Amino acid sequence: MVDLLALQKHFILAHLRPGDAAVDFTMGNGHDTAFLSKTVGPAGSVVAFDIQPLALVRTEETLRAEGCPPNYRLICASHDRAPEFVSGPIRAGMFNLGYMPGSGHKELTTMRKTTLPAVEQAVGMLGRDAILLVAVYPGHAEGAAEGEELTRYFSTLSRYKMTVAQFRMLNSPASPFFMICETKA
Repeated sequence: MVDLLALQKHFILAHLRPGDAAVDFTMGNGHDTAFLSKTVGPAGSVVAFDIQPLALVRTEETLRAEGCPPNYRLICASHDRAPEFVSGPIRAGMFNLGYMPGSGHKELTTMRKTTLPAVEQAVGMLGRDAILLVAVYPGHAEGAAEGEELTRYFSTLSRYKMTVAQFRMLNSPASPFFMICETKA
């Protein structure tokens, strides 16, 4: 069986190196933040966003438990505000859309009105030989709508500047899927 999480990391690791800058646009429980932090190492930097204060608490716990270097900044703000906090190009960005697992608030999900501008801004932040990964959860109405709009948006990007791909289980349409946007070297 295809392990989507392992596949996501495979694509990120093809671009992200020690000393690079990365952004976790939806920190949740901090697993992507920890992955990025360990990958870029002490000389790198990671900025992570979430609107829920609980996400910052859980992410800090995850980072400490996994022994991550102090190369991160956790920000309680919407991902569409990233340009206020991130300057310069990034080598990798991750969005894990939907709701925060274990929060008890499945009704509190990412929303198209902030996700689409955030993704557009994230694409603009990518440096050369960089990657943006967006995981979509179409099992609820807003997630399905996010996925459709993101697919439309990504299909408009110039193939001469970047490569965009989508990875999904064709025989399970409500299963999570992800898109990657890679800039040319």
